[in-house]
Amino acid sequence: MKKIMILLIAIFAGQSVSAQEQKYDWKAMKPEQRKQIIQKMSPEERISLLKQFRENMIVSQLDVQKSDQTEFKTLYAEYQDKQNEIKSKFNSNQNYENMNDEEAKKQLNLSFEVGQQLLDNRKAYAEKFLKVISPQQLLQMYQTEGKIRNKILDRKQDGSENSAPQRRRP
Repeated sequence: MKKIMILLIAIFAGQSVSAQEQKYDWKAMKPEQRKQIIQKMSPEERISLLKQFRENMIVSQLDVQKSDQTEFKTLYAEYQDKQNEIKSKFNSNQNYENMNDEEAKKQLNLSFEVGQQLLDNRKAYAEKFLKVISPQQLLQMYQTEGKIRNKILDRKQDGSENSAPQRRRP
């Protein structure tokens, strides 16, 4: 988890972040400096920083109006928390080869249930987001989230963090 956080912050460090929201000028730092600062942070501080970078990147990409940014960020944080809560129900880090057919079918059905819950949550929050941003911005938000996931997976695969095949949550 620690390496993922450092990786994510390195990815997001190139994004503009308000000086008022940060104690550090992440853009001006060298990667090694960022890494040292992040390693000294508690897990809670790293998670908070990651959320902040992600929110700022999404707000910047979508060009959310200043008057709507606080409401959007609050809603986006709720959405992310709910998605993560749903994803936590499925552990894809299992050794499927050693499962019997019954266990494997149970895991398969659970993956479908979790996937449906994620979709249902996305639909519910889409209605809420549309009260703050346009449909075009919402589509762009989903696209940006996909790009973030792909960047993270690409960097993890290129790095030495994990030699095992990449796993994806439903």
